[in-house]
Amino acid sequence: MKKIITLGAAVQDVFLAGKALKAHKEDGEMVQAFELGSKNEIDSVIISTGGGATNAAVTFARAGLHTCFLGRLGDDVSAKVVLDDLHKEGIDTSLIKYDDKLGTGYSTILLSPNGERTVLVYRGASQTYDLKTADFHDTNADWMYISSLSGDTDALKTAIKYAKSRDIKVAVNPGKLELEHLKQLKDLLDDFDILSLNKEEMQSLFKGESPKELLQEAAKHISTVLLTDGPKGSYATDGTHLFKAGMYEDVKVIDRLGAGDAFSSGFVCMIASGESVEHALTYASANSTSVVTKIGAKTGILHKTAKIHSMPIEVTNL
Repeated sequence: MKKIITLGAAVQDVFLAGKALKAHKEDGEMVQAFELGSKNEIDSVIISTGGGATNAAVTFARAGLHTCFLGRLGDDVSAKVVLDDLHKEGIDTSLIKYDDKLGTGYSTILLSPNGERTVLVYRGASQTYDLKTADFHDTNADWMYISSLSGDTDALKTAIKYAKSRDIKVAVNPGKLELEHLKQLKDLLDDFDILSLNKEEMQSLFKGESPKELLQEAAKHISTVLLTDGPKGSYATDGTHLFKAGMYEDVKVIDRLGAGDAFSSGFVCMIASGESVEHALTYASANSTSVVTKIGAKTGILHKTAKIHSMPIEVTNL
């Protein structure tokens, strides 16, 4: 069984849904707004958990990988909710660090009836990691999956240093705060085994207008690269070939939260398991598609027994 460590945020998510949260157009933009002091009825409250690293951890665990999560929680009720969710999935939580000053990350998600949402975020203990090599407790693994670290590039450097000292392969799905530290991120590119970004994010690191141009540049540093381009599809390269995938299925979107995490972690999960890039793209697409049909970032994540059908994937030379 392959072993993977996920590093990044853990939060409690509370979803509020109802007609009162319907978005409307104001000055040409869609907004969700309420009169100050008003009381607005909602139809449902759903308590869940999120955070890029715990979402990815569930993808890996449900696919049969031995999964260990490393992140920071507070000493509060939200921490118990997160831990219960991870333990239910059989995820190892022994590496979690606890903060006695900051609370566990927390999000309130206002769900519009059309599937769009507004998110109110408290990063709490997940906003800084103060990560040291000793925090890994000599844990050996085959892979490390690093999601957004709230811009903590020192933690990113420490994690990669540890991984490289143990011959652990590294997959990175940086967030916007990491991308604000471009020089530090670029200095680490050659240590990544997989990089996953959307097109706009990729353009902040590499020169190029088309996905092919961007992947050609990225492949000079990283052996496997994943690029998503919204409704235009997803792309990947193994350094030799360019793979392009479209839509897995046309489904009714209930909630988009966690779709990106599901796609990135689904791809990494299959590559880590020794599958082909074509299968990894298919699984990533299926995982993301399943997630958007349910409320919550983890609810729709695929289980090992899920049946995955094939999808058209175009393969050309890079």
